[in-house]
Amino acid sequence: MLGSGKSPATSPREPGRKGAEKTMDPIRKLGLLDNEDIHLMMKGSNMVKIRSQRWQKSRNLRLLEDGLTVWCESTKSSRKAKAQQTFAVTEVECVREGCQSEALRRLSGSVPDSRCFTVVFRGARKSLDLLCPGEDEAQRWVRGLRTLKERVANMTQKEKLDHWIRGYLRRADQNQDGKMSYDEVKRLLQMINIDLSEHYARSLFKRCDRSGDSRLDHIEIEEFCRELMRRPELDAVFRHYSSNGCVLSTAELRDFLGDQGEDASLNHAQSLIHTYELNDWAQKNQFMTQNGFTMYMLSLENDVFNPDHARVYQDMSRPLSHYFISSSHNTYLTKDQVTSASSTEPYIRALHQGCRCVELDCWDGDKGEPVIYHGHTLTSKVPFKEVIETINQYAFKASPYPLILSLENHCSVEQQAVMAKHLRAILGSKLLTKALSENPLKDLPSPEDLKGRILVKGKKHIPHLGQLGSSASFSSSSEDELAISNKDTPKKDPTKVYSKLSPELSELVVYCRSVSFCGFENTSEKPPNEMSSFSESEALRLIKDSGKPFVRHNSRQLSRIYPSGQRLQSSNYDPQEMWNGGCQMVALNFQTPGEQMDLNQGRFLPNGRCGYTLKPSFLCSPTSNFNPENTGGGPGHIPTQLTIRIISAQQLPKINTEKASSIVDPQVWVEIHGVDIDKARDKTQRIDNNGFNPRWDCTLSFQLQVPDLALVRFVVEDHDHTAKNDFVGQFTLPFTSLRTGYRHVHLLKADGSSLSPATLFVHVKVSRKGVPIKTVSERIAIAKSMA
Repeated sequence: MLGSGKSPATSPREPGRKGAEKTMDPIRKLGLLDNEDIHLMMKGSNMVKIRSQRWQKSRNLRLLEDGLTVWCESTKSSRKAKAQQTFAVTEVECVREGCQSEALRRLSGSVPDSRCFTVVFRGARKSLDLLCPGEDEAQRWVRGLRTLKERVANMTQKEKLDHWIRGYLRRADQNQDGKMSYDEVKRLLQMINIDLSEHYARSLFKRCDRSGDSRLDHIEIEEFCRELMRRPELDAVFRHYSSNGCVLSTAELRDFLGDQGEDASLNHAQSLIHTYELNDWAQKNQFMTQNGFTMYMLSLENDVFNPDHARVYQDMSRPLSHYFISSSHNTYLTKDQVTSASSTEPYIRALHQGCRCVELDCWDGDKGEPVIYHGHTLTSKVPFKEVIETINQYAFKASPYPLILSLENHCSVEQQAVMAKHLRAILGSKLLTKALSENPLKDLPSPEDLKGRILVKGKKHIPHLGQLGSSASFSSSSEDELAISNKDTPKKDPTKVYSKLSPELSELVVYCRSVSFCGFENTSEKPPNEMSSFSESEALRLIKDSGKPFVRHNSRQLSRIYPSGQRLQSSNYDPQEMWNGGCQMVALNFQTPGEQMDLNQGRFLPNGRCGYTLKPSFLCSPTSNFNPENTGGGPGHIPTQLTIRIISAQQLPKINTEKASSIVDPQVWVEIHGVDIDKARDKTQRIDNNGFNPRWDCTLSFQLQVPDLALVRFVVEDHDHTAKNDFVGQFTLPFTSLRTGYRHVHLLKADGSSLSPATLFVHVKVSRKGVPIKTVSERIAIAKSMA
């Protein structure tokens, strides 16, 4: 991957005159040649890396020649240490000015705020807290990193590919003379994950060596790379629609768009030619050349994910109970729930991912200040006040829709009052403290009604229970204990399980009042602001034994599902089973990557990643007959055939970076996650020794019964004969956001961040009873007609 090389060839060195010109070439291609901030970054700066009051080390930071990798010079020399000495701009989540990290906030006053900044990374990599020699230098680094990050975000796929290959070319050119011998070319091929036959590699080298000096110069290297990156499968699609094999006329491009299930109007075809065709003659005469077609096919406009769903497109005026809500469990933990650190950083990461329900496990702390941690374990503690300050700052950065604070309250009445004071003082007008209307509540308000508001989920004084706050003795009531109580004694007196409550905290609970689940009797008479939490095992039991009543219950009431207390490593359960039952707040450990978090990311990918997605209509009706365990012929039953041809992949990363000669043997799985009858997975054959441009042409077919609940997951693995296959990349999306036709799938890493420029090239076909369905709107129309 770009910027991940750790060989000596990637370390900083002083270039000569020709080297200096060559050094600036990537910056020129990024359009930043005259940017003073970038020039300062390339020159380098001495800074102090800070972890705590006692741990502060000198570091030299410098932007490397590729323009997208930062070298952080350290005295460490181990291989693992070297892996941490560079970071790519593509890995950066954001850059924070001043003392905005946990470590720097605790040093506030002892370090100058204006000289500090924090680089926050995607995934599990720790943030980098830095102190610059001067204020101007700090600002330049902040601006420069943000400029580079923005430039990368706006790169086309073609630009990403070009930059990717140029980075490898620089590393393969060992003596940095701008020319490449055959041995250097062989090294390049290993780097980019392709094992060409000796015969083909030599013949291609000779064909490009027009000067005949057994060295490829700049122009010859570009020709060599163009030949390597040729896409015969794309060329075949182009030739299929082109009558002369040279250009696509507007009418031919319209035919292609029609088969893709897209707008096949003359205006749309002309706009694509204007946008993607680089040849002036062709553009003027309204033709699309093979190069223009390739540019279009590589663009995000041709992504497998429907771009219309990248914005908020769903009706946001329905009751909260009609939405799946992205929810986090043990949000404060960085890793496992026994020994790991509690921190504000996981809240920031979860909120950046569009999470709309975060959890706060609150306990009495020293000096009258409540703390958050996993009680009765070795996890560290973080002040409640710091968490609320962090939430206040980041609550609505990724989504404008309501954020729910799920309080697991173990505090004394005195410290509960402190919690209430901090919530009011820090959150101010964002905090919802009373109902939006004085009228009796028939349904929960909508996400639109609650835009920009923070809701507290917790227990509340109930008038008919008398003076509960003053008469009940204090007792811990963790969700696991409540779940046991729910299962064994469903009619148990609420006064026996409720903790002693402070009036101040109770007042802040408005629409998310936690109550013990007492069965499905008189569901329609229950106040819609009452909600219950269920352990994963209890929720599964209800779905399997009482599927229909649970779905009806979830049409009006909110349900929150949380992982079993036995998951000591913070592993996750399958969220799909809970979504099948209409459960809204399916809480997962966001700090634990894997299949379950991939599904969560896929579920909340559409609707602008705002953390709220509308449930299918059959999960929203209080009289629904949908049974997640028996879906045949009932609501949502739309027998559908999904056919996916896995054609090829492009620029898959190396897995074994320790061994230069190691090349991946890629294999692709396609998985369907939905109701039980729809769950399926199938795979392609493996391709030996080619991660650069493997070709499968393998067709996989799936029969779906309830497509509106289905998620489609593409997974690429490195096949291994002797051990478990290694994960390479994945992408998950709802079936209803899947586009038909020839599409690219942009793969993601295990932590959910981009694996750019790695892609799959696929063809997708959807049909019902033999009738092709080309567009999502057609599928929605069919779903409505069948409801």
